[in-house]
Amino acid sequence: MENTETIYRSNFKVGVYPFYQHLRLNHPVFPMSNEDSNRSWMITKYDHVKELLKSPSFIKDQKKLFSQSSREDMNEDELNIFQNMMLDVDPPDHTRLRKLVQPYFNPKTIKKMEPRIVEIAQDLLTEMKHKKGTIDLIEDYAFPLPIIVISELLGVPVEDRNKFRKWSNTIVAASDNAAVDFQKDVEAFTAYLTRLFERRKKEPEEDLISYLLQTVDEEEQLTTTELYSMVVLLIIAGHETTVNLISNTMFALFEHPDQLSKIQSDQTLIPSAIEEGLRFYSPVDFSTARWAEADIEFHGQRIQHGDLVIASISSANRDEEKFNHADQFDVTRNKNAHVAFGFGIHFCLGAPLARLEGKVAIEELLNAFPNIDLNRTMNRPEWKPVFLLRGLSQLPVALN
Repeated sequence: MENTETIYRSNFKVGVYPFYQHLRLNHPVFPMSNEDSNRSWMITKYDHVKELLKSPSFIKDQKKLFSQSSREDMNEDELNIFQNMMLDVDPPDHTRLRKLVQPYFNPKTIKKMEPRIVEIAQDLLTEMKHKKGTIDLIEDYAFPLPIIVISELLGVPVEDRNKFRKWSNTIVAASDNAAVDFQKDVEAFTAYLTRLFERRKKEPEEDLISYLLQTVDEEEQLTTTELYSMVVLLIIAGHETTVNLISNTMFALFEHPDQLSKIQSDQTLIPSAIEEGLRFYSPVDFSTARWAEADIEFHGQRIQHGDLVIASISSANRDEEKFNHADQFDVTRNKNAHVAFGFGIHFCLGAPLARLEGKVAIEELLNAFPNIDLNRTMNRPEWKPVFLLRGLSQLPVALN
């Protein structure tokens, strides 16, 4: 089908929204591959995306496609940090895993973290005031803020944050087959967690990792493999998408100075600006994979058992049938039921934390540097060539 090759180009992120519009109008259930052994589909319309994300007909656990005997024959590595990840399992396992960590991420608990998040933001901004040369808003602010927050929540030494960044980049890039020392970094990440878990077993603290270790040792609600997978997911998801949320929203504001002026004049609009940033430049471009558990008719297309299906979150969030003037960035938008955090049982667990971090980050940034702007003497910031996520490589700014 026409334009199939578009999604596999390294510069796919650039000017992609007209392509999404073309798909919504002409091929809303888009066959990315028609090979019988490797059929895959992309869903682009808002209503269809929500239907996909909540449908039990499309499963997250690919192993369910195989017979019981085949599953039993699969060689499972006890320390494979990607096995049984909450993101990739279905009920009842998903229900059990999510229930374990939900208390740490409910809005009431997250709200109590606000004073500490403000303190972290202000410390980073103080460092920026004394820095000479080019300021990269990602390197100096949008990255360290969420990694410090999630590190403190988990009980991970903050000084190791650069290791997490490297490992996270490796894992995310692997979805594009672009990771250079993937196995080496995964082994290093696993070894690091093993040492950390041993320390926490001997000296538990008031943190999420100590709590999860207790569920493994005492209550047996969590297997050892699930423990590793859970912590890896929380470290990566707990900062990678929030970095994009903060930097993408600021980039959109720089691109639309009239909208930036609105929130500078009225900071009560910042939560609305966060939601519009999530919609306009969604931090997650695509949902993670689902598979058709059986043959199914889905909006005019015959999807077969075992076919891979993904949702284009970015396309759904620009659907003109759902959002008035969908391609306009409007911080006063009232009806903004975007799907940037997903939908259904896999709705992002960390959404309340991400929203709070985004609000604090932008509020404190504008308080510290009311005249901040994009450094327009440099080249336009570029999107990273990572299929799953939408994030900038850097965001150079002028503070005054």
